[in-house]
Amino acid sequence: MTDTTGDNGGHTVQEVRDYLLAQLNAAMRRPGMYGGETAIRLYLDAVAFAHAAEQVWQGELEELQRRMFFSTGVRGAFQNLWGDTHEGAVASVYAESAHRLGWLRLDRTLTSSEYDEIRHTNKTWCRKDRFLSDVTTAFGPPSVIFGGNNPNYPKTLVYATGRRDDSLLCFHLWNSFAAGEGPSSAGVHAEPILWAFRVGDPMFEDGFTFTPAGTARHSLSRTEPGTSRGNSARSE
Repeated sequence: MTDTTGDNGGHTVQEVRDYLLAQLNAAMRRPGMYGGETAIRLYLDAVAFAHAAEQVWQGELEELQRRMFFSTGVRGAFQNLWGDTHEGAVASVYAESAHRLGWLRLDRTLTSSEYDEIRHTNKTWCRKDRFLSDVTTAFGPPSVIFGGNNPNYPKTLVYATGRRDDSLLCFHLWNSFAAGEGPSSAGVHAEPILWAFRVGDPMFEDGFTFTPAGTARHSLSRTEPGTSRGNSARSE
C-alpha cells in the first residue's frame, strides 16, 4: 500500500507540495517564461490538489469570474481595460487568491503602518505620472515583482502584509520597445511608467486608480477596435 504521508523511496507529500509551490511562484513572477495565464492556472490547480484544497480553489475561481465579466480570462479583462495584456499584471490577479490561500511567497512583508500608508495615499500620489524608481523610492522594495527583474521591462510591483485577508497593493508599470538599427531595442520610456495602482475590489475595474498616463491609455483603449465592453461576457 502506498504511504500518502511519508517516504516511499521517492518524494514525500510535503516535498511534492513544496515543489509545486515553488513552481507556482516562479510562474507568477516570470509568467512569460512559463506559459502565461494558462500555466499559472495549471499550477494553481496542481497546488490545490496537492493540498486537498480543490473546493476552496474552485470557489476562488468562481469569485474571480464574477468580478471579471470576461470569458477570455484575466488577459481579456486587461485587454479591455487598456489594450495591453502584460503577463505580470495578469499574474498579480491570480496572486490575490494565492495570498489568501497561503501559497504566495513574499520577499518582503509590510508592517500594518507601511501597508496603510500605501493604501491611503495612492489617490493623491497617482495624480501625476510616476516611474519605477518613484515607486520604490517612496514605498521601498516590493513584496513581489511580477514580470521579471529587468528594470527596463513592464512589470507589476506588489506590496503585501503577512495577513491573508489584506488585499494586495499593486502598481502596474508599462514600457514598450521599438526595434532599432542594432541588435538591441530602445524603450519608449527610460524606465517603466506607472499606469495604475490597484487594490482588490469586488468589481475588477473599480479597484484601479489611474495616473495621467494610465487615464490616457484607458481612454484610448475604448476607441481601439476589439477593446470595447462589447467584447465582454458580462451577465446582467
